[in-house]
Amino acid sequence: MRYMVTGGLGFIGSNFLQRNVVARPNDTFVNVDSCSYAANPKSVESLESAANYRFVRLDLAGGSDVRTVVTEVSPDVIVHFAAESHVDRSIRGPESFLRSNVIATHNLLEAARELWARGREGVRFHHVSTDEVFGSLGSEGAFTEETPYDPSSPYSATKAASDHLVRAWHRTFGLPVTISNCSNNYGPRQHPEKLIPLMILNAKAGHALPVYGEGANIRDWLHVDDHCAAIELILEKGQSGRTYNVGGHGERTNLQVVEAICTSMAAELGRSEASVREQIRYVQDRPGHDFRYAIDPRRIESELGWKPKWTFEDGLRETVRWYVANEAWCASAVNDDYRQWTQTHYAPPQTGTP
Repeated sequence: MRYMVTGGLGFIGSNFLQRNVVARPNDTFVNVDSCSYAANPKSVESLESAANYRFVRLDLAGGSDVRTVVTEVSPDVIVHFAAESHVDRSIRGPESFLRSNVIATHNLLEAARELWARGREGVRFHHVSTDEVFGSLGSEGAFTEETPYDPSSPYSATKAASDHLVRAWHRTFGLPVTISNCSNNYGPRQHPEKLIPLMILNAKAGHALPVYGEGANIRDWLHVDDHCAAIELILEKGQSGRTYNVGGHGERTNLQVVEAICTSMAAELGRSEASVREQIRYVQDRPGHDFRYAIDPRRIESELGWKPKWTFEDGLRETVRWYVANEAWCASAVNDDYRQWTQTHYAPPQTGTP
């Protein structure tokens, strides 16, 4: 099998490659990435010498170049991770999200349709999406595959648009596709602008731990290994045209997550937990901040036999240990773009309780 993995220098894509390149030596993996600010070549550095792996730098929003590369690679499977994914950046600059999430997905769908129209059997286009397309939940309930879309941010709106494109290419052109909508991922190799690695690195450096509003917003956390295992099952056994929600049964408020990181970091650094918690600062809330996300994963559990292996507590402890132990990777991720973003992004901190 020939796999084209888009966004393989990013968080989830690199973990997918790390799980599969060595484990599947008879399959070929082509990592296609535009090398944006969030891409990190060190995430796949250990794979560079593998005979069944290669990297292609490509901007998927680039039109004809996409067709050329897809034709040359001639993949049996496309796993489409590539996306701009940071909500705050989408609020400050939506246009790049339209290019990366909508135009790029269109180009990739068209290239796959043209290639696979030539009589290819058993091919699959898998689109990796988010629970944010569903909008915000109240205090009860969970998103199912039938939940109407109600995106709140430019990021989630562009992901919703790309989901609709994938479904349309299946229904109109017969392209064999599957879609997964996942809850918040965490684990190794995540860009430090995201909540969990940001808090880990800031706690280690003695910097402020910025928490939006009162920290009461709730997310459903999913370990990236569990997510990758779900995608592998969907590729193996998923029904074409079907959507699968992937969630980790890990609902926590943002403040609970930060406090748990403080506990783990205190143990790793040999500090008191109270001294790490003193770094927490409450900052101005994000515009349009969805209150709660929760995924109902019963379809993938019942149809494909998937179950998350990581509890949030165990997964978070291992995640903290990974970032503390992998200083070279962290140093490569903390680039000039990241420094500028963190210095200008947050409102002046408020002290004490919100």
